[in-house]
This record gives sequence, C-alpha cells and structure tokens, in this order.
Amino acid sequence: MWPFSSKGASGFSSSSTAEQVTQGIDGTGLTAIVTGASSGIGVETTRVLALRGVHVIMGVRNMLAAKDVKETILKEIPSAKVDAMELDLSSMESVKKFASEFKSSGLPLNILINNAGIMACPFNLSKDKIELQFATNHLGHFLLTSLLLDTMKKTSHETKKEGRVVNVSSEAHRFAYSEGIIFDKINDESSYNNWRAYGQSKLANILHANELTRRFKEDQVDITANSLHPGTIVTNLFRYNSAVNGLINVVGKFMLKNAQQGAATTCYVALHPQVKGISGQYFSDSNVAKTTSQGTDTDLAKKLWDFSMNLTK
Repeated sequence: MWPFSSKGASGFSSSSTAEQVTQGIDGTGLTAIVTGASSGIGVETTRVLALRGVHVIMGVRNMLAAKDVKETILKEIPSAKVDAMELDLSSMESVKKFASEFKSSGLPLNILINNAGIMACPFNLSKDKIELQFATNHLGHFLLTSLLLDTMKKTSHETKKEGRVVNVSSEAHRFAYSEGIIFDKINDESSYNNWRAYGQSKLANILHANELTRRFKEDQVDITANSLHPGTIVTNLFRYNSAVNGLINVVGKFMLKNAQQGAATTCYVALHPQVKGISGQYFSDSNVAKTTSQGTDTDLAKKLWDFSMNLTK
C-alpha cells in the first residue's frame, strides 16, 4: 500500500495498521465475537483485539484452521484470551446453535464483529434455499445479531460500557443491482450477476447497521451499530475469479492493503474512543465516509429488516 496516503480527521489513513489505530487502548474486560476469524483480516482483527486485552470468541466454519490461529496468537501473546466456536453463517441452524451455546456460556458480549463473507461466487443456494452470498454475508449476520442482542443489552446495562456492532461491508455496495436489493428475485438464477449480488449483500450490511441504529435509539440502549469498508485486500475472497486472483497476487503488494492495514478500520470502529456514541455511520480508512444514496435510504433499510425477519423466522 502506498506509504504516503493522507490522514483523515481521525489522524489515520489507508496505510494505518490495526495495531497503530488501537495503540494505547486497553480492552481488558471486554468480550468480542469475530465471525470469519480463521482467515484474511479476521485473523488480524482477532490478534490485535487479543493484543489489547479483549477476550475474543472466533466464530468459524473451520475449527482446525481456528486452532492454528489460536496457537499462533498465543505464541506471540501468551496472555491472550482467544476461543473458537463453530459457526456456518450460510446455515440458520448453525447460527442458532452458535448463539445458544454462546448464551449458555454466561459470557458477556461487548463487541460483535460481523466480518465473515464470500465474494462473487457462482450462483448457489444455501442450506436454507437462499442465494448464497445474501444468505452468508447478510442474513446469517442479521440472525446472529438478533439472537445476541439481549446479551449485548444486558452486558451494556450491567457494565455501563457501550456495546458495539460492527458490520464489515465494502465499497462494492456501489455496484449492487439498480434497485439496491432485488427482494422478489433474491433466488432467481436468471437475474443473478455474481458481482451485483455481492454488492447487494454488502449494501445490506450497511442498511442493517443503519436500521439497528434507529432501533437502538428508540429503545434507548447504549449500543452502536456501524458499517465499514476494510479496503481492497489481498485475501482468499477472490478465489472464485482466477483472472482477478492472479492479477491481485501480482500487483497487490503495490496497490492494495495487507491484512494489517485491512483490519485497521474494523479494529478502529470496534475499540477506539473516537467512535464512542457514533452510530449509523459508514467508515473507510478509519474515517467516516460516504455511501451511495441507497446506503442511507431509511425506507429500504426498514423493508430489508422486515424481509430478513420473515426469512429467518
């Protein structure tokens, strides 16, 4: 990544790393869930939160990979508190099982980082017969958040500490379908475009955080919800497009973020005191950024909420 990126109002830029944006922050006593924590920026997010004293629960499909991540982190940070629980966001049954097991553990929950995702895959349906990108990137996280909200509210009330929901979205939300979310054609293979479907799911992440914000304010709870673009990063997200994947591997180190920079905005929004009380915002490069007009459409957010509630019942 270019080393001379300009700093924004936060004092950070696109080249800032997760360690830099959390320097001096003590997360001791906080508990966070990070989905998709066994690969890509999820690993670095987990490592840096653990470095700052946060107890991190990794929600992962691949428990073997999670074991390796945990062991690597513990070698570097012997005092780290890191645990892994199985979670497949494309399966509502798996999401419900994860939430149930987490709640029965009696652990508090201060921070929920909805990070896991798949990108631009060929048309496929989830175990619940829903288009796979929408199911994994949005719906699984929507259900997970809904099931854990009572725990977050209880934690916030008892500890007098602000809870934070962090949705990892993408600038790809700008390339969603023209109507934003194609509610009546979510599962229509003939309407499917892999990149627009990805954009749709990332727009849904933004709208979800915005509608959560509205509801938190209505309920007067001390929890915030924000979304963010981590940057374009060299990760395995590009695995479904061999041409793009090849190009990324060649030019990536010059033009794209590495995992340390890619996890920065997530860690910033999850931990930094500058973000206290800020909700319903979209962040990029550890600064508040602008979305498309669809990303701030309150009616679209409400419609998506109702649509998601019906699908997850």
